[in-house]
Amino acid sequence: MTIEIAENAGFCFGVNRAISLAESAAAKYGEVWTLGELIHNEVAVRELNSRGIHCAQSLSKVENKPLVIRSHGVSEETESQARQVCAEVIDATCPFVKKIHKIVSSLPESAVLLVLGAENHPEVVGIIGRARCETFPVRNFEEIDELFKSGALSESDRIVLVTQTTFDRSGFLECVDKIREKYRSVEINDTICEATVKHQKSTRELAKRAALMVVVGGRGSSNTRKLAEICEKYCPTVFVTTADEIPLQTLRGLRSDSIIGITAGASTPAHTIKEVHEKMNKEITTNIENEEDFASLLEQDQSFNKLYTGKRVKATVVSVSKKEAVVEVGAKQTGYILREEITSDPNADIEELLKVGDVIDAIVTKVDDSVGTAYLSKKRVDAALGLEKLQKAMEANETIEGNVSQVVKGGVIVIYENTRVFIPASLTGVPRNGKLDELLKKPVKFKIIEVSNERGGRVVGSIRQARRETRDAERAKFWENIEVGQKFEGIVRSIESYGVFVDIGPIDGLVHTVDLTWNRVGHPKDIVSISDKMNVIVKSYDPEKKRVSLSAKDPDENPWNKFTEQFAIDDVIKATIVSITEFGAFAQIIPGVDGLIHISQISLERVTNIGSVLKVGDEIEAKIIDIDDEKNRVSLSIKATLQDEED
Repeated sequence: MTIEIAENAGFCFGVNRAISLAESAAAKYGEVWTLGELIHNEVAVRELNSRGIHCAQSLSKVENKPLVIRSHGVSEETESQARQVCAEVIDATCPFVKKIHKIVSSLPESAVLLVLGAENHPEVVGIIGRARCETFPVRNFEEIDELFKSGALSESDRIVLVTQTTFDRSGFLECVDKIREKYRSVEINDTICEATVKHQKSTRELAKRAALMVVVGGRGSSNTRKLAEICEKYCPTVFVTTADEIPLQTLRGLRSDSIIGITAGASTPAHTIKEVHEKMNKEITTNIENEEDFASLLEQDQSFNKLYTGKRVKATVVSVSKKEAVVEVGAKQTGYILREEITSDPNADIEELLKVGDVIDAIVTKVDDSVGTAYLSKKRVDAALGLEKLQKAMEANETIEGNVSQVVKGGVIVIYENTRVFIPASLTGVPRNGKLDELLKKPVKFKIIEVSNERGGRVVGSIRQARRETRDAERAKFWENIEVGQKFEGIVRSIESYGVFVDIGPIDGLVHTVDLTWNRVGHPKDIVSISDKMNVIVKSYDPEKKRVSLSAKDPDENPWNKFTEQFAIDDVIKATIVSITEFGAFAQIIPGVDGLIHISQISLERVTNIGSVLKVGDEIEAKIIDIDDEKNRVSLSIKATLQDEED
């Protein structure tokens, strides 16, 4: 087997610069502090701490002390406050991040800023804190598209996009292509760090050839996680913080001609990469057959099958109460499973979940031989199984369903297969100023967008994405089945001067003002209101432009048909003046049918000012002198009736 290290692995320019500035400040003052970890690497943070570089989580902890601003940068407000309360502020913000700060701080308040990156990443938080305009953190094109569709963004706005410096280059390019295809007005700034681009490229090329990739770095490091995501697309990948975490068993299963790749995040010290490399080299050259034989002997020796913390066992339920379940585990100890270790759902009734005689899987969490008890957890086994199912659901892009059990800061918790799924507020489908409590204890359908084994398992879901996919499927079906003349019962969603938009299911169709009723209409709001139900008919549609033209006029009630049945040319009728123009006056013959009295047909005398002769509301007697069936037009003459009277 061959071990290769990707080019550019380890500290980048920005991190090196930040550490150098912090070490110089520590040498000068004896001790310095950073607001948050200087770099996202547990090993490096411990080493820095030993050299007098400490981490604080708030400015209140560093009053009158020297502070180093991390390479990620901070918001304008945080920097201003720091300069007021700290003894000195050493700005170690990466120059590439400074470039983004300059772009966003120059934007006017009327602009809209899109930041492509992880919403809670300190770099993104700092960028948003430098803008004076409205700002939206986004992770992909789909979230940008949703902002346009929801009305949060308009193509008439000045929209500017910047990118987190460590964002995946291929993901950025894919997003840019879609933006330029659909929303050309968006101003795009490529602010990905060049070192990041080179690092990701070399990692990708190595992963394509490797049988296994080992990614070294802190689990809280965004750029390291992105490297892991890149590697996972091409080969099996393991994520380690130190050499002690290398899964030796995985190495033993590789063929002798395999290539093992090593890459490391921008916050990983060179000595950590070296330790990982040396340990892997040693393992490859070591004969491990004796260790395997010894392990198999241990498994065969029943004396090792005593209860111990972390052991997974089969447990039979003996009794259940509201606080705990008592179980028998085939050992001398009596097993107890506390309520909070049975389920993650705080609203669940454990007496309904477990019945006497049930055999369940559980993990031993504590053994006390002095009193003959053992405490176990069913929840942890369920969570592990649930995590596997959720991972498969994410890979298969399945829509799943669970109950909202809690409203927490920033979102809601959904329980699925006894596993907690966090759904951020922005992905719940609830409007920005809406109430998340409305989802509490209700079943919701959602997609899994992230599964992580960090901190016992972290799962992130999206109700909005599930709804969007359902809506997209409904729209596709709609366009397959739509036809002219099709009838719908819709709901009025918005009213404009030119017509009304009606929700007919997966899309909104437009009813032009002239198609609202057979009668004359001033403004649509005079006859309909928001949320009114309306029966409509499809007049025309355009699948490419996604437009549907509707009519609320019922053909069976067409007043023209009633008119032609009752009246003919030369009939003298009574009518009411409804409008006056420069060229004549319109008179209503029956509701929905008006006739034009041309200015030359108003009087036997020459008329120059129609308003001096006729007024809206006047009842007149006129003769029908023409009927145009193709254009549904009627011409009337008062003059002709006057002439008849004279004759």
